[in-house]
Amino acid sequence: MERVEEQELIQKLLHKDAQALHVLYKMYYKELYRFVYSRISEKHLAEELSQDILIQFLESIRDFRHQCSIKTFLFTIARNKVIDQIRKKKVKNIFFSHLPSFVVDSLATVVMDDDLERKELQQKLEQTFNELPHDYQLVLRLKYIEDKSVKEISQELTKSFKSTESLIFRARKAFIEIYNNLI
Repeated sequence: MERVEEQELIQKLLHKDAQALHVLYKMYYKELYRFVYSRISEKHLAEELSQDILIQFLESIRDFRHQCSIKTFLFTIARNKVIDQIRKKKVKNIFFSHLPSFVVDSLATVVMDDDLERKELQQKLEQTFNELPHDYQLVLRLKYIEDKSVKEISQELTKSFKSTESLIFRARKAFIEIYNNLI
């Protein structure tokens, strides 16, 4: 796409032109999806992130200064979204794990650049987790460490789906309350 065409597309998008939005989607969605999926490898999540990328582009379009192409701008957003997603996943693993410190230390780059910050966070999370009632610990471990669905957890605990869903909700709420009181 030539610079002039890109500028016209941007102007149309700024004026909320539905046709321009359709053109943007047609031109970039599949390529964005392939880029994200190649790094995330989860179809549903890659679809969601690809849509988020387009939305973020539309939200930041007023700041677009034509210093690069639309494609470059979109893929910069995509790269940052993918990095954020990978960081969130690593944080989730640290949040709910009781791994020995040598395993945690061997993790590549995590959200915290500073080892001390990461260790303090891990200690707070472990302390929070340990203060939870046993049934809360169990459902959080099954859900977030073993990555089981609510249906699988309910079958394992021989509880109804709704009851299990409610238990997970209360466990997350308790976790947040305890964690916030430690800070």
